Amino acid sequence: MTQIKVENATMGYEGVPVIKDLSFQIDEGDYVCIVGENGSGKTTLMKGILGLNPPLKGSIKYNGLDKNEIGYLPQKKNIQKDFPASVMEVVLSGCINRKYHIFHNKKDKENAIRHLQMVNMLDYKKHSFSQLSGGQQQRILLARALCATEKVIVLDEPVTGLDPIATADMYSLIKDINHKGITVIMVTHDINMAVRQASHILHISAGTEGTNFFGTAHQYVHSSVGSKFLLTECPCDVCTHSHNKEVK
Repeated sequence: MTQIKVENATMGYEGVPVIKDLSFQIDEGDYVCIVGENGSGKTTLMKGILGLNPPLKGSIKYNGLDKNEIGYLPQKKNIQKDFPASVMEVVLSGCINRKYHIFHNKKDKENAIRHLQMVNMLDYKKHSFSQLSGGQQQRILLARALCATEKVIVLDEPVTGLDPIATADMYSLIKDINHKGITVIMVTHDINMAVRQASHILHISAGTEGTNFFGTAHQYVHSSVGSKFLLTECPCDVCTHSHNKEVK
């Protein structure tokens, strides 16, 4: 089932387009990585998907999904690192996105505990968020984002600033989340990781006249757009994937 459909979308700010005539669709269970040069409009598109920046032209449509049901993990640089709150309080704050009040019931707390278990951080629920390492904080914020959704999660450069071990752990968690049925949409500069882990790649080229690409990871590796940005040969695990979605 298609969850998000972008049709001939021109997106930008104050009437000035950054992305022009972009069309693609994201189906339930997809793992989509959004890649491209700096300034190409990746963050602009992400804000559009979240409903924070409507298209100047065209449309973004949701099927069986409300934009308020999308979990969001912003860039680490945009997150306050010294929250004067416990881990449990930070994770519970993700439940507010689906509510019209600020009080948490038993179901909310069970939801928070379930997602802390999912990111292997339940033992830290009473710890101060500000005292955790960068990798641990990012896990907590991932659990927080998951509290807002059962369907789709948007991640903006989720491994920025993390060491190699924490980066590998975060990618593993994201893959596990996708395997549990949650659609993943991730902005990343790590193209080599993207073709190994994602089911689909959306490459946005800088400039409104640039060539964009949307298709499977396998198709991206063998495309003219992808070949310019990949630094290694096609990973065999990508080549042996079974893909059936056509490029839009």
